[in-house]
Amino acid sequence: MTQAEKGETENGKDKERDREREQRGVKRPIVPAAVPESLQEQIQSNFIVVIHPGSTTLRLGRATDTLPVGIPHVIARRHKQQGQAAYRDSWLLRDGLNKPESTEQRQNGLKMVDQAIWSKKMSNGARRIPVSPDQARSYNRQMRPAILDHSSGAKWTNTSNHPEFLVGEEALYVNPLDSYNVHWPIRRGQLNLHTGPGGSLTAVLADLEVIWSHAIQKYLEIPLKDLKYYRCILLIPDIYNKQHVKELVNMILMKMGFSGIVVHQESVCATFGSGLSSACIVDVGDQKTSVCCVEDGVSHRNTRLCLAYGGSDVSRCFYWLMQRAGFPYRDCQLTNKLDCLLLQHLKETFCHLDQDISGLQDHEFQIRHPDSPALLYQFRLGDEKLQSAKATADRKSMSKPGTFEGELRGQASDISERIYPQEVELGSSQSDCISGNDSEEPLTAHMSRKTAISQFEGKALGLDKAILHSIDCCASDDTKKKMYSSILVVGGGLMFHKAQEFLQHRILNKMPPSFRRVVENVEVITRPKDMDPRLIAWKGGAVLACLDTTQELWIYQREWQRFGVRMLRERAAFVW
Repeated sequence: MTQAEKGETENGKDKERDREREQRGVKRPIVPAAVPESLQEQIQSNFIVVIHPGSTTLRLGRATDTLPVGIPHVIARRHKQQGQAAYRDSWLLRDGLNKPESTEQRQNGLKMVDQAIWSKKMSNGARRIPVSPDQARSYNRQMRPAILDHSSGAKWTNTSNHPEFLVGEEALYVNPLDSYNVHWPIRRGQLNLHTGPGGSLTAVLADLEVIWSHAIQKYLEIPLKDLKYYRCILLIPDIYNKQHVKELVNMILMKMGFSGIVVHQESVCATFGSGLSSACIVDVGDQKTSVCCVEDGVSHRNTRLCLAYGGSDVSRCFYWLMQRAGFPYRDCQLTNKLDCLLLQHLKETFCHLDQDISGLQDHEFQIRHPDSPALLYQFRLGDEKLQSAKATADRKSMSKPGTFEGELRGQASDISERIYPQEVELGSSQSDCISGNDSEEPLTAHMSRKTAISQFEGKALGLDKAILHSIDCCASDDTKKKMYSSILVVGGGLMFHKAQEFLQHRILNKMPPSFRRVVENVEVITRPKDMDPRLIAWKGGAVLACLDTTQELWIYQREWQRFGVRMLRERAAFVW
């Protein structure tokens, strides 16, 4: 038999094999991405837009930008009919805060936090002198605001032209008397699906499309008709809902019109952004905290946890503690968006994790609300600033609905007591917390058993215990050692003075003794290369755009049209 005949026979056999496979329902692998010849040289980074959607802030920019643009991830939509009831997604408020037992739970939690504070000595060896809120209260109750100016200089957003929607800062400053609904499309790191107005999957995706398109046009100055020349890198959480990611990819390619997309996990991008090859990533956001171990660009599935609390819960806790101390701004309301902004600002300004700062201190703050005079308040605070920041680590003590209620949205209370099969399948009410009601697969289905249990037990974990739990789920002792020596804290929820020393001390004290002997140094990194921790994941997305290996990850519009979600299975840099 000649060589040519042999070749033909082989080809014939291959075709038969393919036919048999197709009959059996085995899918043929998709051909690797065909990069058009003009793009064979490295794809130009200034034609790549990196999008990092957070619960409270959207960060986006070209991959060549030094810093991303950050805008509040919120939209205000005009009422369709006159007299329609206004709907506003809450920000700092959470369900279950006013149960009959809430006050008692808060008090018990506070006692545990106080015990932890007073049991640790200051750096000079002395014990802290506890400060009773009564000492501050008698002073604060006498304080009256000073009028700085009869006009605050702040203005409500001008809605005289009746715009159909307003985005970002403009949405936050919509007058509550105007006929607009206010929506935050992402809450607790997941799409904000609910039964109220604008809570369907279609409505949430429409809100995201409007916010992202508006930001691209306004801040990146890219006309939407030119998006066909651009590609997108989208950062997603480590614990994600497949249906939602599929819908987001479809929106970006088919509705917004980007020519290609790469989807990658926030934690892996955080390692790229900080220049670390391996690390335990602790992402403390405004609404949720996620922990997972990343090794050489791979997020280990068993180590992933998502805790349903973040910086906004610290703000609410701080507000409650300030009220106990006679907070002089008595009109403050958690339902008012501008008061929420003020409380976030006060938390960022005053809260800390420094054991050496003790006793009563005088502080002041300004209030500049539209249609009101500019006011200056003076007040005194003692341990409230440390107590509220510390409540994140002592989460177990404040895990009840009173303060850090922390259950993931829609979660049934008995989940952690159920016995999990190897592949998780939860009933619709339980899976709502991750999946919403529109999910085609319950709870990102193929999560490992360990991850699933972490997901639900996580509501009772303090931050330090969550980190230890995540590292303990690593497969080998060598990997665990690597993780202990490189714990990277990103996101904006733990940017307190002395947070790094505080967390390091907690991890060292609680890590298993067997590792304490072999790990040379436990290192908690809160500002790698002096970068803003809120921008590290986005920066990693920009780095990803420049890597040679990324060329194999692009999913093109035409391919998505033809193959759909199969492309994510074939091209995603993580196990889909």
